[in-house]
Amino acid sequence: MISNVNIFQEQAYQYLIQSNYNKATTLYEQAIADEPNIKSHYWHLGLALLLQGQETEAQMTWMLPLTEVEPEDIELYTNELIQVLQTEAERREIKEEYSTAWVIRQHIREINPEDINNLLELIQLSIKQESLEDTTLNDWAIIELLKQDNNLDLGLLQQVLQEFLENVPFHPSTLEFVEACLTNFSNPEDCFWIILPAAMKIGHTLKNPELAAHILELYLCIDAENIEALKHLSIFNQNYGNYSEGIEKARLCYSLSRTIPDKIAAIHVVLRGLMTAGGYWQEINATCKELEALLQEFIQAQPYPLDGVRTLYLLTPSFAIPHIKDTPKEFRAIHNRIAQIFQSNIQAAAKEKGILNAQNTWQLEIAATQTKSTSVDFIKPAQAGFASVAPQFHCEGNSPQPLTTSTKKLKIGYLSYALRRHSVGWLARWLFQHHDREKFEINTYFVNYKLVDDWLQEWYVNESTNAHKLGMDGLEIAEKINEDEIDILIDLDSITLDISSEVLALKPAPVQATWLGWDASGIPAVDYFIADPYVLPDSAQDYYSEKIWRLPQTYIAVDGFEVGTPTLRRDDLDIPSDAVIYLSAQRGYKRHPETIKWQMKIIKDVPNSYFLIKGDAEEESIKRFFNQIAEEEGVDCSRLRFLPQVASEATHRANLAIADVVLDTYPYNGATTTLEILWMCVPLVTRVGEQFAARNSYTMMMNAGITEGIAWTDEEYIEWGIRLGKDAKLRQEISWKLRQSRQTAPLWNGKQFTREMEKAYEQMWANHISAR
Repeated sequence: MISNVNIFQEQAYQYLIQSNYNKATTLYEQAIADEPNIKSHYWHLGLALLLQGQETEAQMTWMLPLTEVEPEDIELYTNELIQVLQTEAERREIKEEYSTAWVIRQHIREINPEDINNLLELIQLSIKQESLEDTTLNDWAIIELLKQDNNLDLGLLQQVLQEFLENVPFHPSTLEFVEACLTNFSNPEDCFWIILPAAMKIGHTLKNPELAAHILELYLCIDAENIEALKHLSIFNQNYGNYSEGIEKARLCYSLSRTIPDKIAAIHVVLRGLMTAGGYWQEINATCKELEALLQEFIQAQPYPLDGVRTLYLLTPSFAIPHIKDTPKEFRAIHNRIAQIFQSNIQAAAKEKGILNAQNTWQLEIAATQTKSTSVDFIKPAQAGFASVAPQFHCEGNSPQPLTTSTKKLKIGYLSYALRRHSVGWLARWLFQHHDREKFEINTYFVNYKLVDDWLQEWYVNESTNAHKLGMDGLEIAEKINEDEIDILIDLDSITLDISSEVLALKPAPVQATWLGWDASGIPAVDYFIADPYVLPDSAQDYYSEKIWRLPQTYIAVDGFEVGTPTLRRDDLDIPSDAVIYLSAQRGYKRHPETIKWQMKIIKDVPNSYFLIKGDAEEESIKRFFNQIAEEEGVDCSRLRFLPQVASEATHRANLAIADVVLDTYPYNGATTTLEILWMCVPLVTRVGEQFAARNSYTMMMNAGITEGIAWTDEEYIEWGIRLGKDAKLRQEISWKLRQSRQTAPLWNGKQFTREMEKAYEQMWANHISAR
């Protein structure tokens, strides 16, 4: 027969889990009175008291029977007590009653402070309650215990490590904790896919590349030849200015790479490091030639399909080449082919996952194209305004047809990782601000949304009809765009971010176009590349895979910039008040030795002139680079000044006004910097080339009404630089024209530009409707 005590005990436990602690306590006390030698009665009574907040009474209840047992039995009964508490803690965790579970586990810790699994559970509970204190890991001696041989639950360790890095990555003990955790993984793969995503979030999304680099360094202690870890470690080192280490790790990654795609990805990181640091021209040139050879080898071999990771790495390496040479026809022949292979692999992977069907169309039910009106009005080409020589609004190879436009509100999607305090973010905002919300629904897809304080990013969120703060999963982003039934997707990243390229390759919207962020991506699923009459030569359509859609005047316009208080003074720089100041303000990426030679010839020929060099780069290498060329050209290095970066964009713009003349870079011009210089009314010398990157300053100057300083040859660049340096009156005239252009020029008319973009969207949609 079942004893009354057992019945009482079962009833008591039912009361306990029903949170009727008074009745549970009464029954457990009765069970103890009937069977005082059964220790489990005490454990449950103490638990009932604890759950009522009577911690002292609970501890006394547990300790009383332990004082009466033989020494050799203490461990047995202690473990029995811990098991009772453990069971209740787990039950509370399932019910997401984390604070109660934490209290119970704290008592387990007091009973057995070296129970590492319980301590890990406590860390997890503290994270869930956002209550993990700075000293907790040291107070509990967790780091030391993790380094000991114990009965560690490896699955629990993985879970806690992931949650720790996801939720409290900036804890004071992060690096110690990660290092201690890693010593317990005999197979590095058991933790790699925890460490790498966490490092990427910390380094990119949370903008702390130094911490991300240190975490990957710890991982490489157990997996020294992991090329993925080395590649990202190199990037993070470069991002926080540790250029030499970043270049070294990139070279090691390249030496360990065996397949062509891995070599392409690794050599890109080598180039990235060399070019970001600046001043490594011979190595840059040789490495670029090696990259081009690898791309050709890959095109010829194509022994794949590739996995998703290696496919993503195919396009971004091309970003380096236009910085080195201006050969767009040759460049795009290679790049467009790589982009085709990229898209084929991305779509093949999507089909395997059931995202796309055999016809490369979305499996999801798409009502968008089934409900859209086919009634369209004739859209007249926009007439050229300020620039009288500008051709009419048109798409090359596809003249506007007498179509009518739908009366429905067009759903426009903007895809970018850069809608924040970034060049793209500073320039695209006028389009967002002036959009006609009666005719267009604005959906913004923030790739790798930055979890930091960035007022401009939040501005874009608020200016969007629908703002989607997304991560780095290309398939997930594409599915969201498709689900939202976007009509026209505008890509602002091109190949500068592989995730955005993946989204475009999946064709989640019926019409896709690239604008602003870089040159065209070459991805076949992109229909249009938005340009203007100047930024691409007339022959460009011959080697672009996308249709070039030329706006009538300018492909970019802004209403202006915020300008702060300048922090640069001539006397602080030891420059005489009557001297001529030349300035170049670009990143190390854009520093080409031939252009610097032209600049030095200008400085040499203009008496009492000085050259200010500003931009992100490795300080010592960029100084050596410029000083060497200066000496070769016979320019005293004392005439060069190297300026540090400033924290505020507004201060940076204000400081541009110290220059009498700005000397542009080539073959990769300034873009945002050029706009800022023209807004500050400073004369500019630019060399016009053939590729998009070599014609940015040209189109901006034309759309500001300025032709003085536009050079079509190397010799003209030097001539303009010398002339502007020697002719103060001409500089004043240009500055006045630029100031006056603020009221008249297309470059400074964001509203007019927005209307032209909207007309382009309507015509793109009309073309799509007519082609169905």
